[in-house]
Amino acid sequence: MELREKLEELRGALAALGSVLVAYSGGTDSAYLAYEAHRALGGRMLAAIADSPSLPRVELAAALEFAAQQGIPLRILQTRELDDPRYARNQGDRCFHCKDELFTQMEAARLELGFAHIAYGMNVDDGGEYRPGQQAAALHHALAPLAAANLSKQEIRTLAREAGLALAEKPASACLSSRIEYGRPVTVENLGQVERAEDALHALGFAQVRVRHHGELARVEIAREDLPRALTLEMLDRIAALLREVGFIYVALDAQGYRTGSMNDVLPVSALGRAR
Repeated sequence: MELREKLEELRGALAALGSVLVAYSGGTDSAYLAYEAHRALGGRMLAAIADSPSLPRVELAAALEFAAQQGIPLRILQTRELDDPRYARNQGDRCFHCKDELFTQMEAARLELGFAHIAYGMNVDDGGEYRPGQQAAALHHALAPLAAANLSKQEIRTLAREAGLALAEKPASACLSSRIEYGRPVTVENLGQVERAEDALHALGFAQVRVRHHGELARVEIAREDLPRALTLEMLDRIAALLREVGFIYVALDAQGYRTGSMNDVLPVSALGRAR
């Protein structure tokens, strides 16, 4: 199917919903979905963003700014996934409990406000990845209009670029809890430690980074194209000093560079299979 046809299918499907509450994180996929839903439905759509200690402050600010620029109505939901011991213990199903909390709150808001549906920004590429949050979405009957229109991540970026949306080029992001090694409890303290560490690396000019929390050890992932700049003695010293300032004792630079889902490498195949 040509991209134009996919776009028309998406727009037709959104208009046919009548009204919808969109799970909005500020990432390219959910932002583009909110943008198109607003175009199709106007005031009969509402973007809902989950705010908690696992959301970096810079990401919240950017999400609020985009919604304001586009005139997209927005509600901030104060989610409390860290209060759930099943989430805080940080096993392989952590994302399920996070999204279950989000969609539970969205369903309550949907009923309160009289919206017909809830939807989220899953795309067609996401089906092959380890994403237990999709199970929570299915449990709450959340629609995935982008995937239903057979839109890939790259196609969504292309459409966002053609629409003149600056976030078309936004690097992929994920909640701060995804940086904490499985089995290490998720706490406000270690989430804040990761956030401060990544903010420090961004200030050094590294746009795409992850600081993986392994207790006293920070494993730093930097986009491969930026590794040559990171791999100087001066820069390595600066990185180590900054991360020690936020509480890490040991600092290691991952030779493979930045990659999504690297924490999932330690999960058994059986766990991955159950979540798909």
